[in-house]
Amino acid sequence: MRKLKAVDVAFEDRVWTLLAGLAFSTLNRDRNFELPYGGGVGERRQFDVFAADDECLLLVECKATGSEDRKTSFKGEIEGLVGVRPGILSTLKKSYPDHKVKFILATSGYAVGGADRDRLAAAEIAHFAEDAVSYYEELSHHLGVAARFQLLGALLAGKKIPGMETQVPAIEGRMGGHRFYSFSIEPEKLLKIGYVLHRSKASTDLMPTYQRLIKKTRLKSVREFVTDGNFFPNSIVINIDAGKRGLRFDRAEGVVEGTKSRLGVLHLPQSYRSAYVIDGQHRLYGYAGTELAATETLPVVAFVNLGRTDQLRLFMQINENQKSVPKNLRNTLNASLLWDVDDLSLRSKALKLQLAQDLGECRHSPLYGRVVIGENRPTATCCITIDTIRIGLDRGNFCGRFTATEVVQDGSFYKGSNESTMAILVPFLYAAFSRLREGLPAQWALGNAPGGFVFINAGIESLLRVLSDVVDHLVAREKVNPKTLPTDELMEYVDYYLDPVIAYLRDLSPDESVDLRQRYGSGGRAKYWRSLQRAVHEQRPEFDPEGMGDYWVEQAQNFNREALDMVLALERFMNNDFRVRLEGKYGDRWFKVGVPDKVYAAAFALAAQKNRDRDTADEVEPWDCLVLIHYREIATYSDKQWKELFEKRYTKPGDEQKRGRDARTTWMVELNRIRNELAHPAYGVKETEYQFLRELTEWLIEGRVDNDLD
Repeated sequence: MRKLKAVDVAFEDRVWTLLAGLAFSTLNRDRNFELPYGGGVGERRQFDVFAADDECLLLVECKATGSEDRKTSFKGEIEGLVGVRPGILSTLKKSYPDHKVKFILATSGYAVGGADRDRLAAAEIAHFAEDAVSYYEELSHHLGVAARFQLLGALLAGKKIPGMETQVPAIEGRMGGHRFYSFSIEPEKLLKIGYVLHRSKASTDLMPTYQRLIKKTRLKSVREFVTDGNFFPNSIVINIDAGKRGLRFDRAEGVVEGTKSRLGVLHLPQSYRSAYVIDGQHRLYGYAGTELAATETLPVVAFVNLGRTDQLRLFMQINENQKSVPKNLRNTLNASLLWDVDDLSLRSKALKLQLAQDLGECRHSPLYGRVVIGENRPTATCCITIDTIRIGLDRGNFCGRFTATEVVQDGSFYKGSNESTMAILVPFLYAAFSRLREGLPAQWALGNAPGGFVFINAGIESLLRVLSDVVDHLVAREKVNPKTLPTDELMEYVDYYLDPVIAYLRDLSPDESVDLRQRYGSGGRAKYWRSLQRAVHEQRPEFDPEGMGDYWVEQAQNFNREALDMVLALERFMNNDFRVRLEGKYGDRWFKVGVPDKVYAAAFALAAQKNRDRDTADEVEPWDCLVLIHYREIATYSDKQWKELFEKRYTKPGDEQKRGRDARTTWMVELNRIRNELAHPAYGVKETEYQFLRELTEWLIEGRVDNDLD
């Protein structure tokens, strides 16, 4: 038997293993590691993880719980670390005199509040939430020990790198209104000062971030390429964070006249995370861990003090024609890139994309961890795309309608700017989806796993649209103003209409839920949304959104036409197939021997009636005067006839366990009933009836399925 580790022990081991994999060569042996912070008895502090390399030393306090987003205060732990830090640093100075020391609070399962985040920042204690641990684990999987450069950049940003020569010959120029420098540098130096703004949940404090996560397979191919003596002639593009003082550039004498370029010596910052890699991360990291990192040089184009949005725009311009930028990442980047543009329609798009990101990235959001952000990998529960949420918001009326220059339709939550709109719309969406999560726990647990049909892309889009319909109804009928009403008071109104949605989704049959799950394309999602509208209307008749009634009338008409076509096709198939089987068994006497007397008489009587006023050439045969239910009577005429001619072909898949010919042909009774109902113009085919006809068609006519009888 295997016994699971306690949650706290497992998390400590996870952090320890991560740092060991990042080439921290000295680590604690067990969780009882202590360091003295004074000379008195008992003046020792236990640390969960101790990790040191040649430059840096990390002391990690781990806190883990099996809960999800458990709220607590770490005030005591933070103040405790601050209190012992001087003594701990004094102790470490004896063995590690030149090392940079960093204290870290690593948490799992906790929602660290704003007050604690402020305390951590003031105390210069790093915080690693579980997202950060996962990010570095994934980065380590792709980069190996080279991932430590990202870790050191995050922990020691702005700290001086000892013993590093940072002067390089360079050319100074101007491009696009920005000063830039062109030079070549050894990869090992650029790796130390460089940092990649990967788009992941671990990087929200550096927003906007824009880079795709490094791919292991691509990195391997780059490494093999350069170690075989090859090279990349194109430059790596970086942005140097030079602060207010700027970069020192010593111009050389004897500059060529008539040129805007200048030659000289550039003094790069001698600090961690001072150069942000905009383009070329794979080329750079391809040298990590190789001897070439110290002997080769890479061409670099370096801009200075570009804002994050300018970096993002440059990244997009470089990559706009490359298929390598996935749509989900482009959406993530556009949320930042379009936020302040003059075009109102594009600014509204940025608002919706940012709302989608916030729903997925904020720990207080009920959809936290459910939205695929940037290049985070989808899972069974993390399966909702940013684009789905944007479309749901776009097709609703939360944010309004815009042209490039004017507001076409005021949105129910639109307050004139993206910031003020988000301030009221985000709390509402949090509250609404929290209510849905609480009301549908089984579906919440499934996500996109088999059986899940609510918290998937089609479901989320439809829920957003029906929530917008409910708010519009409240604005029109109850004179509720979402722009001024507190969220909790607004939800009291909304819950009345949300309850029928929850009940409808909770009580769906397996077949109905499968049908909703498989609603692909715009038409399929429209039906999902309209189904939610109808569920509310059936319980709250006053809720009657525009277009809903017409939609279902049109759907019924479409169903009727398609259903009648399928019934007639099934009738023609059975007419021909039954005749072939009877003729093959009974020869010329097939009609007299194989058909019950009652059916025989009815067929001849109807034929005589139809032929009374027809010319001989137009007369119908008695066989063509059968009605659907007659085929059942023929099939079950005798046990022998059923078993020899019809049992294998006419036992519906799924009915194999039913006993006897009558039980196995009840589907013919249902088919005949639907056929009779369709004769009445006022009748509307139900969706379950339509699906029943589709199943018969796929089985008998298309041959896609069959029973398992021998």
